Amino acid sequence: MISPESIARINELSRKQRSEGLTESEKDEQARLRRLYLDHIKGQVKTALAAAQPEEHHHDCSCGCHHKH
Repeated sequence: MISPESIARINELSRKQRSEGLTESEKDEQARLRRLYLDHIKGQVKTALAAAQPEEHHHDCSCGCHHKH
């Protein structure tokens, strides 16, 4: 999980980048934090997609899918 402090730091670095630019170490930190954030989001999407997989239907289901045997 990404912390609120990390998200705040991402935003702070983004603002600084637009206004005055970043040092090399700040650029490295920004890249690392952005990767952490993206990996977190990807994990959430994968979890949501896994939970959204349809259940296997059986020939006697009553969901109205008209499953053919």
